[in-house]
Amino acid sequence: MVETSYQIKKWPEKERPRERLLQHGAQSLTEAELLGILIGKGTRNKTAIDVARQLLDRYESLQELFTRSPSELMKIKGIGSAKAAILSAAFELVRRVQSQKSQGQAKKPTFKRSADVAGCYIPLMRDLRKEVFKVLLLNRANRLIKEVTVSEGTLDASVVHPREVFREALLEPTSSVILIHNHPSGNATPSEEDLRLTKQLVEAGRLLGIKVHDHIILAGESHRSFADEGLM
Repeated sequence: MVETSYQIKKWPEKERPRERLLQHGAQSLTEAELLGILIGKGTRNKTAIDVARQLLDRYESLQELFTRSPSELMKIKGIGSAKAAILSAAFELVRRVQSQKSQGQAKKPTFKRSADVAGCYIPLMRDLRKEVFKVLLLNRANRLIKEVTVSEGTLDASVVHPREVFREALLEPTSSVILIHNHPSGNATPSEEDLRLTKQLVEAGRLLGIKVHDHIILAGESHRSFADEGLM
């Protein structure tokens, strides 16, 4: 490959993002420079930082960029499958760090109130562009045993069956469950279908001897708790 002036390694050493990061810390770099380090190499006519600027210009903010799937990232010239995978992995790590930070621990969390659940799962689910329904299996101390994704639907709705919700719960030492799903619209108001489904799952749990503690809707940075609002 013919080397061009667009290669960052041709820059003076003190101007190269990677070297500046090592010497002065990541906080000294711009968002485009940080993304450029993850991207690694640019194209024949653009540096990795130029490609990063294209991403930021297209999606306008890091928050918007974080919501994009690998296939969407690959629409930018210079972002192939490998680079899209690296970026998506980095974005997911950020979400998981934010989730663990809300609990103040890296171990499986204990959920004592709806705000605990929201603090843990908003970072993980706020950027999802389709509706996802999860069930959290809890022990007697309300500590998370396991998280199960029951359904991944469209932007409007997801199909959830009681047998899918409680299947894993019956295989684990589950004392109770918490139901959570997101509204990609950003509106956390429960729909009639949400209310109907919650009533159905509470009754199914009662018959199986597994208490449904709550059903929590996440929408952007907000949440609604059925238990807190007396809807269960």
